[in-house]
Amino acid sequence: MDIKNNFLYVVVFICGAMVMILELVAARIIAPFVGTSSYVWTSLIGVILGSMSFGYWLGGKLSDKNPKQSTLAIIIFSAAFCIGITTFINLFVMQSVVSYINDMRVAAILSTLFLFAIPSILLGMVSPYAVKLSMVDVEKSGSIVGNLYALSTVGSIVGTFLAGFVLIPCLGSERILLLITIILILTSSILYLKTNYKINTILIIILIPMIMLPTPSTLIFAEANIIDANTEYSRIWIYPTKHNNKDIKIMQIGNEYSSGMNINDDELAFEYTKYYRLAEHFSPNFRKALMIGGAAYSYPKYYIKKYQDAMLDVVEIDPQVTELARKYFNLKDDPRLRIFHEDGRIFLNNTKNKYDVIYGDAFRAKSVPYHLTTKEATEKMYNALTDNGVAIINLISPIEGAKGKFLRSELATYKSIFPQVYLFLVEDVNNGLMNQNIMLVALKTNDVKEFNSEDDELNSFLKHLYKKEITNDVPILTDDFSPVEYYTMENN
Repeated sequence: MDIKNNFLYVVVFICGAMVMILELVAARIIAPFVGTSSYVWTSLIGVILGSMSFGYWLGGKLSDKNPKQSTLAIIIFSAAFCIGITTFINLFVMQSVVSYINDMRVAAILSTLFLFAIPSILLGMVSPYAVKLSMVDVEKSGSIVGNLYALSTVGSIVGTFLAGFVLIPCLGSERILLLITIILILTSSILYLKTNYKINTILIIILIPMIMLPTPSTLIFAEANIIDANTEYSRIWIYPTKHNNKDIKIMQIGNEYSSGMNINDDELAFEYTKYYRLAEHFSPNFRKALMIGGAAYSYPKYYIKKYQDAMLDVVEIDPQVTELARKYFNLKDDPRLRIFHEDGRIFLNNTKNKYDVIYGDAFRAKSVPYHLTTKEATEKMYNALTDNGVAIINLISPIEGAKGKFLRSELATYKSIFPQVYLFLVEDVNNGLMNQNIMLVALKTNDVKEFNSEDDELNSFLKHLYKKEITNDVPILTDDFSPVEYYTMENN
């Protein structure tokens, strides 16, 4: 095998790796605007696969006309150029798309098309073109094609693990786009200039340091006082804003508020978190509680301060979220606060602890971890409670109408396990069609409870009990069938 064919193998490996890194980074680019639901991933994967398929066809057609190594170099450079442009325009494109398109599925498809279709087409052209350039012996054509596509696939596998385990947690999304751009420019340069080592060395010396330059979003976010963080699980924005005429700091995970805190006082920033006080009414002597979902740790901080004789375990899947809470949301270590960095469902599956209260704050309006919604998960929660225990789960949904299917299915699921389940509507108890925070309260005991309290604030919460009859028209959610993303997409 000659040097030319050897390097073509390297080229298809590199391009295979770059296309997978691009796809995974694309999810981080669009997540703050359209979320990370299965609909978003379906749109992203579908568009990129479709673009690459067109690239395979186009690359094959082009290679039949006049196959030259310099043409392949131009194709790769063009992909690098498009990705470089994406680095600078992604914020503008995403803001424009979501300002005109309300359906997140359509917005995800269009934004992926605008930002990533052309570079995916160009990278898809590389393998068939490399096959043509390598084809010197028809008798060995099968092994040549097999070897090149195998290397391209191996490159994609390497790119997947490299992006997921190293690049995304360590670098920002736009900096990774810059890295892809630089690698593809150097690859095309070596292809085009071949053995001109002097010029290629100069390019390496010039381009590699560019990875450390400020990216466009870095400059924009710095001016707007926005912290942009990539973790193993999410892209997170932290920024100041106003809520109920108060200065607050928000942690946004994906495209939705996750939690926040008042900047000038210790009061809970969001009304729904105050409803966790219902534990005092339904399990008044609680001493040990579990919270699934930490984020900015607003309620855990409140809990530790308010309940001096009680302990709290918090399950937060993302350890980097906890570090951000320590850095920007005044989370402090406390012997009564234990933090577990694992998936909430896995924790429930394995825990031997018994809790008086389980708080749920892992659901957002458009992003619901379905494996925490099912009958099997609810059984694990039931088993983790003491005999007089209570679960208080924050949901965001209407109750009535087509848009309330998720809430009604979750209610039916809890009712299949717990003897008593109640709903408290945070904003407007008389409006079952309104999309709002709803606190689902599930009691393990059969003891009849009263719905009034001598505590004025608790009494005001208890008055938000939803008393209307709720239609039982949706199935119980199970690990086998839990269409929560379909239901929540209908809601939005």
